[in-house]
Amino acid sequence: MPGSPEAPIAEAPAAEAPAAEAPIAEVRGAIVTRGLARRYGAVDALHPVDLVVATGECFGLVGPNGSGKSTLLGLLTTLIRPTRGEGTVGGADLRDVAAVRARIGVVFQAPSLDLRLSAVENLDFYAALHRPAWRPSERAARVHAALAALGVTERTGDEVGTYSGGTRRRVEVARALLTEPGVLFLDEPTTGLDPHTRATLWERLAVLRAGGLTLVVATHDMEEAARCDRLGVLVAGRLVTIATPDALAAGHRDLGAAFLAVTRG
Repeated sequence: MPGSPEAPIAEAPAAEAPAAEAPIAEVRGAIVTRGLARRYGAVDALHPVDLVVATGECFGLVGPNGSGKSTLLGLLTTLIRPTRGEGTVGGADLRDVAAVRARIGVVFQAPSLDLRLSAVENLDFYAALHRPAWRPSERAARVHAALAALGVTERTGDEVGTYSGGTRRRVEVARALLTEPGVLFLDEPTTGLDPHTRATLWERLAVLRAGGLTLVVATHDMEEAARCDRLGVLVAGRLVTIATPDALAAGHRDLGAAFLAVTRG
């Protein structure tokens, strides 16, 4: 109305400042990365990766050759230094190489046992190198316990070169678990194994997972990928999706068809 005092203009509420990210050391998870990346010259081998893997989870890494799987594994196992970003594995900062290596086990794609030594000798040498404080009696007990956990109880004194491929693989896993790591990295763990041996190895790993072990599995095998709780799909150095195997396969004939659809764009 004329002459009426103007109503006061309400001020817009002040915008809330974005919440600051918690320090990465405070984020719960067996593996936590934030912007973790690796560049070689002008080539980005791995674009920034943000990832949280829960304790006790089986997390799979899948992708075509050259997708960045090996680079990411190398970063998480301290074999490669990141160009940028940060991360923790087993609660240890990736910059603290010794602390991370004390918390992990690694089974490489290429066989790495000394074929001239027995299973016991291979593990005993590994224990002496990585746990020098263990007394010989303690070392021997742990070696036999690790082999037994993977079902290797016969011919443990024979040269590894006389074992079948499946038994050698189980010895390699036993060696990686000897120091009781919290996180086990497996690169193509069942390549070349027959279906029965492959199933046996996964059964043994399932028992260990029940005790809290976290698995990170890099694989091209979709049957193996289907055993994981979640899959991270890498394409051209980018982590393009993270999903459960069922969610990834939804709308496709099977997981293999879904993988091809995602990786071919």
